[in-house]
Amino acid sequence: MYDLDQRLSKARDLSWQHLGKSITFYLPGMFRLNGHTGRYPALSITGDECALQCDHCQGKILSGMLPAVTPQSLVSKCQDLAKQGHLGVLLSGGCDAHGRMPWQDFLPAIETIKATTDLFVSVHCGLVDLPTARRMKQVGVDQALIDVIGDDATFQSIYHVPFGVDRIAAAMEALETAGVPMVPHIVCGIGYGRIQGEHTAVEMVSRFDIAQLVLVALMRIPGTPTARAVPLEAEAVADIIAEARMCMPRTLISLGCARQRGNSRLEELAIDAGINRMALPSEEALARANAYGLEIKFQPTCCSVAMSHTTESWH
Repeated sequence: MYDLDQRLSKARDLSWQHLGKSITFYLPGMFRLNGHTGRYPALSITGDECALQCDHCQGKILSGMLPAVTPQSLVSKCQDLAKQGHLGVLLSGGCDAHGRMPWQDFLPAIETIKATTDLFVSVHCGLVDLPTARRMKQVGVDQALIDVIGDDATFQSIYHVPFGVDRIAAAMEALETAGVPMVPHIVCGIGYGRIQGEHTAVEMVSRFDIAQLVLVALMRIPGTPTARAVPLEAEAVADIIAEARMCMPRTLISLGCARQRGNSRLEELAIDAGINRMALPSEEALARANAYGLEIKFQPTCCSVAMSHTTESWH
């Protein structure tokens, strides 16, 4: 008989056994929490433009990022951010009809940024091919974040692409072959709040030797088609977290910032499952971590960032 509490307990034990009895809470640069702001802003190389107009976003997430739509403006803004004391940047943007971003135009700019600043550079890469991934490695991209969907029908209906999830697997293979550190993001409930291909997504990711995995959940952004989706149950996401832990016992697993705000139940269950990292924790999450006696640290960056800038508080 299925017992979620037992699965979470097993996952928690595995996490503590392999990765230690600790948790780090993260504050990305696009957010404020208790008067504090993260030091890892997101920039969009396409502004709020996106050809795909996916049902869950329609470019609205991009509108909250700093626009840097030319290579020159990207270099200038990143150099300014470095002078202001930021630790790194997340470079994102909209995709063309094939799920690709215009990296070829911006990779020389990234090389300049890496040569003239100490910024850690993450890219939300989209569907990259091997030549692009190799060039990313050459110019110094520190890590690539990639959304992983496990169901062809969901991918096609939500992302409006004419192909299947084998393209996502091919992009992950390209990143691994090129030696670009990869941080897959599994989007739970992307199919209008239903769990469909997430178990397959976990299996897809587990084929690769990854140090980190991020779990996020459908946000139901107002004004998008998925705003009318059924609410995603916290228990369903926790079950995916537990499954990921069983498949990848030594991988750092995060609960990312892309999730519905105010769902403290999800945060508590994630900690029950032995999550290693969490963006934007609630007071309830902090209390749960303390109740387990976890070593707690804080970092003002995206939860996927590999470098350590942890402190004992947000200060």
